Amino acid sequence: MSENTRCGFVAVVGAPNAGKSTLVNRLVGTKVSIVSPKVQTTRARVLGIALVEEEGAQVIFIDTPGIFQPKRRLERAMVHAAWAGAADADLVALVVDAERGLTDEVRAILDTLKNSGRRAVLVLNKVDLVRRDSLLGLAAELDGAGLFDRVFMVSAEKGDGTADLLRHFALAVPEGPWHFPEDQVSDMPMRLLAAEITREQVFRQLHQELPYSINVETEQWEERDDGSVRIDQTIYVQRDSQKAIVLGKGGRQVKGIGALARTGLEEILERRVHLFLHVKVRENWLEERQHYRDMGLEFDV
Repeated sequence: MSENTRCGFVAVVGAPNAGKSTLVNRLVGTKVSIVSPKVQTTRARVLGIALVEEEGAQVIFIDTPGIFQPKRRLERAMVHAAWAGAADADLVALVVDAERGLTDEVRAILDTLKNSGRRAVLVLNKVDLVRRDSLLGLAAELDGAGLFDRVFMVSAEKGDGTADLLRHFALAVPEGPWHFPEDQVSDMPMRLLAAEITREQVFRQLHQELPYSINVETEQWEERDDGSVRIDQTIYVQRDSQKAIVLGKGGRQVKGIGALARTGLEEILERRVHLFLHVKVRENWLEERQHYRDMGLEFDV
């Protein structure tokens, strides 16, 4: 381990579904951010903390919501959180889905970076799905923007190229003391992470267009004498029709969601979990200031 310690923040930005959360989980070495095929799964900024002992570095990744053209209040709050994360960070990593290439959303992000005067590291993700000649052409086209100090080609899903990327950040963050204990991997409170794990399964199991209409809150957390934990959560929806979808026939859907969420929680907590899910209608939760505060989002943007 290096005698001089290093510590800094790296904002991970990109269009929705570029693989930012998968990359952060890979670099940190454990799940700190939820992942689903649906766009805009990440709603607020999530910190994932990676320790690179051989370089004496603590690299704090800010997993941000996907950047797109917002229309609703929640969308505006999410995009604001993404750019706030970039503004506050020591370094910026732009993750681009190599299979989708240079989309309008990526062009808009490049323009914003250019106008803000921020330089970045380009991370081409999902390179295992793209032919090499197409990949090199995309890398050259993006590098032509003149914004990038380095270009990395990775597969966050498989881990290819991610070790080199992590070492680059470990050497690039400034010298200074670590901000977190060496065994800490996230700043997210456990009650909130538990709610996020359940929300991930709601997204994965429900293929209807419900992501913006659903929120999950951990209402109770009870430590038991046998070392297990009882967690009571409420899944909030906006309409009775959505409640029926989440519950499923005879409650089968919500039971399946609960079983998968419980498995995920037991892996993270490394103990037995008793998970109880309730589904409630709250029509205007998307317009309630407290919900945005709980998610770490700005209401008035």
